[in-house]
Amino acid sequence: MTLHFRALAEQAAKDSAISVEEILELRRAAWPDGRIDPEEAEAIFLLNDQIAEPTREWSDFFVEALVEFVVNGTEPKGYISDENARWLIERVSHDGKVESLTELELLVRVLEKALSAPDDLRLFVLDQIEREVLTGEGPTRCAGTLAPGSITEAECSLIRRTIFASGGDRPAGVSQREAEMLFRLKDATLGADNASAWERLFVQGVGNYLQGWNGTKGMTRERAGELEAFMDDRSTHLGRFFGRMARVDTGSFVRAVREVGFGRRQPGRDVAGEAAREHAVTDAENLWLQARIDADEQVDPLEKALLAFLAEG
Repeated sequence: MTLHFRALAEQAAKDSAISVEEILELRRAAWPDGRIDPEEAEAIFLLNDQIAEPTREWSDFFVEALVEFVVNGTEPKGYISDENARWLIERVSHDGKVESLTELELLVRVLEKALSAPDDLRLFVLDQIEREVLTGEGPTRCAGTLAPGSITEAECSLIRRTIFASGGDRPAGVSQREAEMLFRLKDATLGADNASAWERLFVQGVGNYLQGWNGTKGMTRERAGELEAFMDDRSTHLGRFFGRMARVDTGSFVRAVREVGFGRRQPGRDVAGEAAREHAVTDAENLWLQARIDADEQVDPLEKALLAFLAEG
C-alpha cells in the first residue's frame, strides 16, 4: 500500500465521508500495478466501516476493488482461495451480520465473478439472504417497511443472482441445497405480499435443479424458453394439468403426479441424446420433491405451478 493511498484513506476516515474526487484518487493510488494487495483491501474495508452515508460512487469502488482482491488476488485467478474466503466472511460479519447493501452486493458479486468458490463462502451468502427474508431485517429493506415473512423485488434479484452465479454451489445451475432454500423460503412466505417475481423464481429455480443438465451446464436454452412461456400463460397450463389429474384414479395428489410422469421420457419420444437423458427427473429427485410437497400435507399454489411446469416437460 502506497503512502498516498494510506493518507487518502486516513483523511476520509476522519471525515466519515469521501468525495468523488477522493474516490478517484484512491482508484489511481490503488491500481497502478493492476492489483489490490491485502493491506489495501483491509484499508478499504476499514474505511467503509467509517463512512456514515456511502455514496453510489463509493459503493461501486468498494465492490470493484474487493471483488478484484478476493477473486483474482491469488493464483489461479478466478478461483477464490480458502484464505480469501475466510477473510471476506470475517470482515463482513465482524459484528454478527452483514451491515449494508454494499456488503451484500459484494458477496453476491464475488460469486458471480468467480469461477469457483469455497463451500463456506457459498453457504455464508445463502444464509445471509435467507436470514434477511425470514427475519425482515437486513440491508435490502427500506426504513419503515420491515416485514418478516415476505420477499421483496430486491431479494428476488439477489437470490436469482446467487443461485445462478458461476461461482455458486452448482455453476450456472441450481444445486439441491439451493433448491431446498427456495422451498424453505416458500413455506415461510406463503400468503404474504411477495414480489411478483417470486413465483417465477421459485418455479425456475427448483425446475432448474430437477431438470437441469448435470456438470457445469444449466437448464437448456430451449427448456428455459418453455419455462418463460409457461409462466406467461400458466392459467392454461394449470387447467390442462389438473384436468389430467382428475382422470387419474389415485389416492394421493403427488402419486398422481408421479404416475403422469412429469419431466420423464414419454413413449415415442427420442431419448437417444444426452439432452433427453439429463432432462428427465430421476427417481432420487422425484423422491426429494415428493418429500418436500408432502411435508405440510398440502399442495400450495407455488407447488402446483412447479408440478404443472414439470408435467408439461
